[in-house]
Amino acid sequence: MTREPGTAPSKATLTASGIARLANVGRAAVSNWRRRYVDFPAPVGGTPTSPSFDAGEVEQWLRQHGRLHRAGTEQWAWRQIESFQPASQISDVLGIAGALLLARAAAPDTPGGDLPTTRQLVTRLRTLHPELAELVGDLLPKQWTAQLTTLLGTVDQLGAEQGPEAAFEYLHSQYATSAHSLSGLAGTPDTVAEVMLALAGHGADTFDFTSGTGSILRMAADQALRAGTVTRCHAQEINPQYALITLLRLWFVQLRAGHDAPPPAVHVGDSLLADALPDLRADVVVANFPFGIHEWGHDRLAYDPRWAYGLPPRTEPELAWVQHALAHLAPHGTAVVLMPPAAASRPAGRRVRAELIRHGALRAVIALPAGLMPPAGIGLHVWVLTPPDPQHPHSPDLLVVDTTTAAAGRSLTEIVGTAWAAYQSDNYTDEPGVHRSVPTIEMLDDQVDLTPQRHLPQAGELTADPNRTIARLDAFDQLLHQLRGGLPAVRQAARPPLREAPQADIADLIRSGSISVQRAVSRARSTRATAGTAVLTATDILAGGPATGAATRTDDDEPGPTVRPGDILVPVIGHRISARVATPDQVGAELGPGAQLIRVDTTRFDPWFVAGVISRTDNARIAGRSASTANGALRIDIRRLTIPVVPLEQQQAYGHAFRQLVEFRTTLDRAATTGAALARELSDSLAAGALGLAP
Repeated sequence: MTREPGTAPSKATLTASGIARLANVGRAAVSNWRRRYVDFPAPVGGTPTSPSFDAGEVEQWLRQHGRLHRAGTEQWAWRQIESFQPASQISDVLGIAGALLLARAAAPDTPGGDLPTTRQLVTRLRTLHPELAELVGDLLPKQWTAQLTTLLGTVDQLGAEQGPEAAFEYLHSQYATSAHSLSGLAGTPDTVAEVMLALAGHGADTFDFTSGTGSILRMAADQALRAGTVTRCHAQEINPQYALITLLRLWFVQLRAGHDAPPPAVHVGDSLLADALPDLRADVVVANFPFGIHEWGHDRLAYDPRWAYGLPPRTEPELAWVQHALAHLAPHGTAVVLMPPAAASRPAGRRVRAELIRHGALRAVIALPAGLMPPAGIGLHVWVLTPPDPQHPHSPDLLVVDTTTAAAGRSLTEIVGTAWAAYQSDNYTDEPGVHRSVPTIEMLDDQVDLTPQRHLPQAGELTADPNRTIARLDAFDQLLHQLRGGLPAVRQAARPPLREAPQADIADLIRSGSISVQRAVSRARSTRATAGTAVLTATDILAGGPATGAATRTDDDEPGPTVRPGDILVPVIGHRISARVATPDQVGAELGPGAQLIRVDTTRFDPWFVAGVISRTDNARIAGRSASTANGALRIDIRRLTIPVVPLEQQQAYGHAFRQLVEFRTTLDRAATTGAALARELSDSLAAGALGLAP
């Protein structure tokens, strides 16, 4: 970020997105203001499609027009960092902000005063450590620009309000979850870091060779300080911006620990190709390294001494990281690394996995729930490793843990920590479906698949009660009996009444006021949820259940129609017409998008009769027109249909039959679902020997 002398200082600017965040509105509103208000500030840079505006002028205009969102100092500080131009320097700017806050924290008795010059800032940091001053100095411009002056002034104010360390941790948390950080590579969520450190324990030296922004190391240092112990943190990171943020975060903890504690050491570089600490043997090694990088140096490192368990294939970089971690462990140390789940079973890596197991280096594999960190849809694994000790061999078994099957209410740290502590003790017992100590011989087959779920039968399969299964058989018999009696009584008629009855157009009945058809107002965008308002969806109508949606609308949106007793509900899109009379659970709900209701004059029409006759299969051809869906569904227009005109008493008799048929179909669906589950349970129980055949 260094600039040549003489470079003109730039103004503090905002993009349209930054203005929208200041006012807590959408970008469309900013465009409207530019068109409607002649006094809106003119652009000072950017392009016609992406202009930038002077931050001071925009703030003054928003304040004059009462549109400035009342954000706290922390929000205002992050918005200034997030909207910094050029955007490619946002990581650098966060580092500069952290350096200023650290300098303030290092001299708490010195009044804040004016913003220090760049030279003064480097000088203050050099009193802490030359390496820190060098990394910061490489980022600083020769002098503060107007944009940086404004930003750092706000950051300084945030530090005065919250304390320098808390202020920087807030800004880092915003950065780590933003698009600027390549989120998964920058920070490890606290939940995951706690699990890893619960497995790794404490030690005099803690090493993270792909530290990102230092989330795991900072937590390790903080935990050690709170426990009254000391750990020296060592890190290596290929991204220099991340490395600086790591060092700053560790130095904040270092200041709390005091000058007697050994300072953190952070190195910039590729850990595999340019190991900055080849002689380090740490008590604790932790890492959240990048996955799937095939150009990791396979050819250049073919004869590297770190591959004690075999040369990792080119397509298995994670196994290279694993052996790198083992190479940096002290004799009684522990390494804990995050792994992609595929690394536990890919054929290319089975030889190295087998060697790790044979030598007792791999001690545990833990499956985490999906959604904890990017990629959100994948449940990552945690591998626990220790160096082999011929004098004190470990248990030949491998601990596998599946945290996704544990009982609700238990934290991940509790589940994993309890299992690991029990495994290391002499009194270990399996917890069915959650964790198990798997004999090595069972692992060393042709696949060497370490996936925990493969070695953990589900708890429900192991604890199925035969008496409960037999009771479910009896309940299923009752359901079938109910199903057999659910059909209406019918007979062949020479002249069926509905065939001979005159037909009335629904469109004419709507014009006469006897029937009304209502739909929810479609909304292009929903911006605000309305508390306490349930919305009835098409899925709810077909299931016959209560409303499951929630009302969301803008301030100008009108609420949808409210369902009343006797209303006939019909999905707008479908392959057939499925009309249902509203159930008591559905009455009072708001009609949602994709649903329509028919409201009839009950002195002239029976709702179930109308629902039954319009649901006739052939009516889909008459009322349906092509919808813009890929599955051939139709858009149902009820007004195109006709209904037979018969006396109300006759309608009610037919309506009762139509209602029986709807209830029959509902019971039939429930019987199919229950029967399939019961058949699966019976099959599993017979195969497992929990049930025997009756004579």
